[in-house]
Amino acid sequence: MIPLSYYLILSVLLFCLGVAGFLLKTDVISIFISIELMLNGVNLSFVAFSHFLKQINGNIFVFFVMVVAAAEAAVGLAIIVSVVRNRHTLSIDKISLMRD
Repeated sequence: MIPLSYYLILSVLLFCLGVAGFLLKTDVISIFISIELMLNGVNLSFVAFSHFLKQINGNIFVFFVMVVAAAEAAVGLAIIVSVVRNRHTLSIDKISLMRD
């Protein structure tokens, strides 16, 4: 059986990669993927604790986080498509200039 610490190390690694991508990337799609990576890192820790404590609470939290992530993906991608159609760019630096 794989120890809990391995799952938590992988979870922290996923979360840190998501944070690094969020802070360092300049296009909207990469930032969006980084946020999803952070959510998946947290989900992995919830499932790992749920499995090792033999309780279902972590799995229930993961279900709700996945529902929120799916809604965020749908709304976020719709907003990204709208911005790209209006601004013709995915760069955060150019999108942040909201004056026209």
